[in-house]
Amino acid sequence: MQVPAGNPSPGASAGAAAPDLPVPDRLNFALVWLVFFGAITLLWLASRVTTWGAVLAIGIAFSYLLLTNYALLHEATHGNLQSGARGNYWLGVIAGLLFPIPFSMVRHTHQGHHAHNRTDAELFDLYYPGDNRFLKYARWYGILCGLFWPLIPLGTVVYALAPRVLTALFPHPAAGGYLFGTNRTATLGAVRLELLLIVAFFGTLFWLLDLHWQNTLILYACFSFNWSTRQYIGHAFSKRDLVEGAWNLQHNRFMSALLLHGEYDLSHHRHPEVSWIYLPRLTPPGEDRPGYLQQYWRQWLGPRPATEPEPDARQLAAAPQ
Repeated sequence: MQVPAGNPSPGASAGAAAPDLPVPDRLNFALVWLVFFGAITLLWLASRVTTWGAVLAIGIAFSYLLLTNYALLHEATHGNLQSGARGNYWLGVIAGLLFPIPFSMVRHTHQGHHAHNRTDAELFDLYYPGDNRFLKYARWYGILCGLFWPLIPLGTVVYALAPRVLTALFPHPAAGGYLFGTNRTATLGAVRLELLLIVAFFGTLFWLLDLHWQNTLILYACFSFNWSTRQYIGHAFSKRDLVEGAWNLQHNRFMSALLLHGEYDLSHHRHPEVSWIYLPRLTPPGEDRPGYLQQYWRQWLGPRPATEPEPDARQLAAAPQ
C-alpha cells in the first residue's frame, strides 16, 4: 500500500492492510481555512459583545470549532492532511497557530503517543497497588477538568527556550519523557521558528482586531475544558495493547462530522496512515462500539486498578519511533 507523504506512524502495519485511499486534499484544504477564518471571526466577535454571557456563548462555539481544528492538526501529524509533504506541513503549521502549538512539536509528540499507547507512560486511567493514589486521582481529574491544554503551550515555550530543563524533568518514558525528554528528533530550530510565528500571529490579531485579552482568555478556557476532557476518551479503560488499546465509539452524526470521525480511535490506531474520511468504512460492522457519552461519564468515576500487564516490550521495541 502506498502511504501518503509524511512520517510513518507506529502501529501502521498492525491489522489488515487498508486499501490505497487518496487523501481528500481539496476538502481538507477548505476545512483548514474555513476553521481558521471562523475562529478569527469568533475571537473578533467576542471582543465586541457587551455581556459576559455572550462571551461565554461565543466561547462554547469557539471550543467546538477548535475541536475540528485539532482534528485537522492531528491529520497533519500523520501526513494525512495533504498528499504532498510541503502542503501537509504548511497546513499543519496553520492549524497549529490556533491551538496554539508549533506543528513540528506536536508531530513528534503524537508519534510518541502511538509508540507508547497503553504503556506505563500513558497509564492515566489505571493504577498499580504501589502508586500514590492521590497523585493518580489529581492527575486524572486535572485532565478531565481542562488542565491538560495549558501545559502544552507552556511546555513548548520551556522546550524552545531551555530544552535541557524538560530533559531533566522527564528523563524516562514512564514519566512522560517521550513527550519532551526524548524529543531530540524534532528540529529545535523549526520549533523555535514556528513558536515565533505563533507569537507574531497573535500579536497581529490583537493589534488589527483590537482583541480584549480577558475575552480571548475566556474563549480559550472554554476550548481548554472541551478539548482536555475528551483527550483520553478513546483510550480510557481499553485493553493494554499498543494498537488495539483504543475504542471505536458511537456518536451522533453532527459530532462525528465535527470531530472528523475522531470517535473511531481504534480504527485510527489500526490504520494511522489512512485519512479520517475513510475510518468508518474500515471499522468492522459487528465490532463492539460503546456510546460516546457513556464512555465520557465512565471517566468521571476515576482511575481503576490495573489488571493487565504492560504491552510486550518487544512490541514496543519493534514500533518505529
